[in-house]
Amino acid sequence: MNFRNLCGLVLALASLLLTGCPRGSQDTNAGSKAEALHDYDTALDYYNKALQTSPNNTEYQLKAARARFEAAQWHVDQGRRIRDQGSLELALAEFRKAQMIDPSSPVAQQEVKATMDLIAAKQGATENTGSAPSEEPKLMTGPPQVQPLSRAPINMKATNDSKAVFEAIGKLAGLTVIFDPDFTSRRISVELTDVTLEQALNITALQSKAFWRPVTSNIIFVVPDQPQKRKDYEEQIVKTFYLHNTVLPQELTEIITSIRQLLDLRRVQQINAQNAIVIRDTPDRVLLAGKIIDDIDKAKPEVVIQVAVMEARRDRMRNVGIVPPSSISTAFVNPVTTTTTTSGTTGSTTAPNGTATFSQLLAAPFKNLLPQGYSVTLPSATANFLMTDTSTQILDDPEIRVVDGQTAKLRIGDRIPVATGSFQAGIGVGATTGAVNPLVNTQFQYLDVGVNVDVTPRIHPDHEISMKVNVVVSSQTGSTNIGGINQPIISQRSIEHDIRLKDGEVNVLGGLMEQTDTDTITGVPGLARVPGFRYLFGNNTIDHEKDEILIVLIPHIVRMPSISAENLRSIASGTDTNAEVRLADAVLLPEPPKPQAAPGPQPAPAAAAAPMPAPANTSASQNASLQFEPGTAALKVGETSTIGVTVQNVQDLYSIPMLLQFNPAVISVEDVRQGGFLSGGTQEVAIVERVDKERGQAIISATRMPNTPGVSGSGTLVGIVVKGLAPGSSQLSIVQVNAKDSQQRPIQVVTGEATVRVQ
Repeated sequence: MNFRNLCGLVLALASLLLTGCPRGSQDTNAGSKAEALHDYDTALDYYNKALQTSPNNTEYQLKAARARFEAAQWHVDQGRRIRDQGSLELALAEFRKAQMIDPSSPVAQQEVKATMDLIAAKQGATENTGSAPSEEPKLMTGPPQVQPLSRAPINMKATNDSKAVFEAIGKLAGLTVIFDPDFTSRRISVELTDVTLEQALNITALQSKAFWRPVTSNIIFVVPDQPQKRKDYEEQIVKTFYLHNTVLPQELTEIITSIRQLLDLRRVQQINAQNAIVIRDTPDRVLLAGKIIDDIDKAKPEVVIQVAVMEARRDRMRNVGIVPPSSISTAFVNPVTTTTTTSGTTGSTTAPNGTATFSQLLAAPFKNLLPQGYSVTLPSATANFLMTDTSTQILDDPEIRVVDGQTAKLRIGDRIPVATGSFQAGIGVGATTGAVNPLVNTQFQYLDVGVNVDVTPRIHPDHEISMKVNVVVSSQTGSTNIGGINQPIISQRSIEHDIRLKDGEVNVLGGLMEQTDTDTITGVPGLARVPGFRYLFGNNTIDHEKDEILIVLIPHIVRMPSISAENLRSIASGTDTNAEVRLADAVLLPEPPKPQAAPGPQPAPAAAAAPMPAPANTSASQNASLQFEPGTAALKVGETSTIGVTVQNVQDLYSIPMLLQFNPAVISVEDVRQGGFLSGGTQEVAIVERVDKERGQAIISATRMPNTPGVSGSGTLVGIVVKGLAPGSSQLSIVQVNAKDSQQRPIQVVTGEATVRVQ
């Protein structure tokens, strides 16, 4: 073969080798490396490339399927973390990417829908914004709520018929009041001072022995307070509560029993398949039931218990000496003559024999029966020179994680069968043939032999753990035959008690010690105890057995009950016959300022009339007012602007808390800055702000330092930084103000409004 042919052969072999290493294996290796780095997107790309080169390769298909699932799940987890931080749009992008990677992922579809609902709720629009309205009617979430034309505080003092009082309150709020035909009117006396509409209606209903319910947003219905009337007119709602921390149906049943007994609920259904509770009752009872369920549905605390079991055993035996014979046998011997004839010659031989026939005894003389010889048999003796020293240590160090109140069981060792019940040995047991098996009528059960630990913890709020502990350490030490069956002999050491430990505290349950000493002497009486001959005429066996068990428990709390201040807060629940909730007092809107009458000639006071004292600080502050500068502002979406709150013609102003209201769908209050008027240029001013962007309210309070006089004149109190959220217009108004002077006397202030337009 020449050189050219050799080169061609080498090239052919190289091409075959390159063909035998497909591209798919390289992509698979790269995908495995990316998967090890948790870069599932890159791994999926490599696996898809490998699958394109070999579509029927099962290994590539499995790797691509696993990487597709892991990549989609990774994007779902990323989206959840981003959504928890408040970035709904970025979270939605992650969920949609997960849905594109794995279209069959149900969790990705659920998260996309849930995030879109949150975005729609935040923007104050439905999910299908811009689409045609659905023809399906929207169900009400609860009974109708009262929406009066005025939320101004009610001040009224009257003694009149109860119907007239209800109607007067309704006129003040712009409501229509209708009465049940069985309503009996009675004369009542009411005195209402700065109360809300609901409070005024509740006080009047209490005096009239009636209750009221809204029919529409501007119509209320007054009914006599009777059990049957409440059943007829109290509206009910249906609500489903999904529990997150119950595991067993018994836990769900326990919660239902609790709320049924506490709130006297009649329509409660337990849904084990969905781990849910469905309640149908009045809104107040359902709200109270929800509060109780939220307080109870908590993740159970957990504890990790380190169990250290050590068994140390030491056996020492010494067997030294000569075991002498314990018996000697002696036999009598008589000679026996035997006649032998060989080739005509007759001879006799006498040999000792210890046996004779009955005829020989009768024919022989008595002297021949006497023994003529003796045979003595001496048994052998045993010399022992043996010493053993055994040391054994067994160590088990497991960890048990258990939920509060549940029992954890740990079994380390073997399971040994033990015959139980009634059994018989049978017929012919021990014979070689015809024996009946003794196991025909026998049952067996298995015993756990080794280290058995049962722990039931109870975690306390002060980071202490109470534990009911049962520790059994057992082993098989031998066997015994009972009725033809070898039964094991089990030795055990057990501890069962209740203890209370701190988190991480080490508790030694104790050393269970067992010691056995045996000293056995065998030999010739008398000589076996002589110091010089005891080992020649006797045998001494000394056996020492010592067994000690040490058990250590160390508990560590890994989860505590998450009990918040809201769970500990109590709420009003009404009376024994009528369970209801009471909302916190609503914010009272100030009455609009009354127009002042033109000044005219005042009549001279009577001579006997005493002069009336003037209200404190009235003359000095009757012209004080609050205004916004500028009164009109234009913003773009995402842009911020500062609007000042100025005060005019005020005297001795010390503190001024105020409540601002705005449209949360259009603008939001981002910050409150000091204006400089209250500081007077030198003093510090305490600014307190609390902004509720969901309700569109901001509470702002500006106060001078203690023991300082007030400030008089005009100037800027604070600067409010507003941000445009969506196109529209919003009124920025001060709905409540409580200005005071340095003597803590109220100052009457007239408020104004500002208009903010967002383009």
